[in-house]
Amino acid sequence: MVDTLSPAERSKRMGLVKSKATKPEMKLRRIVSSMGYRYRLNVTKLPGKPDLTFHSKNKVIFLHGCFWHRHEGCKNARWPKSKLDFWVPKLEANAVRDKATLLELKRLGWSSLVIWECELVSTERVEKRVKKFLG
Repeated sequence: MVDTLSPAERSKRMGLVKSKATKPEMKLRRIVSSMGYRYRLNVTKLPGKPDLTFHSKNKVIFLHGCFWHRHEGCKNARWPKSKLDFWVPKLEANAVRDKATLLELKRLGWSSLVIWECELVSTERVEKRVKKFLG
């Protein structure tokens, strides 16, 4: 399948994709804040730059997009229809890097929780998982 956009148009469109303060990330922040927890954002000194860091508890939360981080069994983790020679290695590398990050955090004494983007549909479920994780 041929890209319908010129390279300049594609670049402009991809430049609009946010990496921080996305809608799902803001929703997770609101949920966690409403539960009374305080956290730091994107701590660069920790592997993987976790989305939410709870220093006093040595715990971190990652919010993973189902597509980008290959949420197994999720309809949102579908493969693109074109340029598979580019996308397959890229997305598989993301999943491998995520596993390595979680192992490194564990080695450093940090506990991790991964919240998937599709789970944000149920605020109550996310609240239960966060409460169980943070205690």
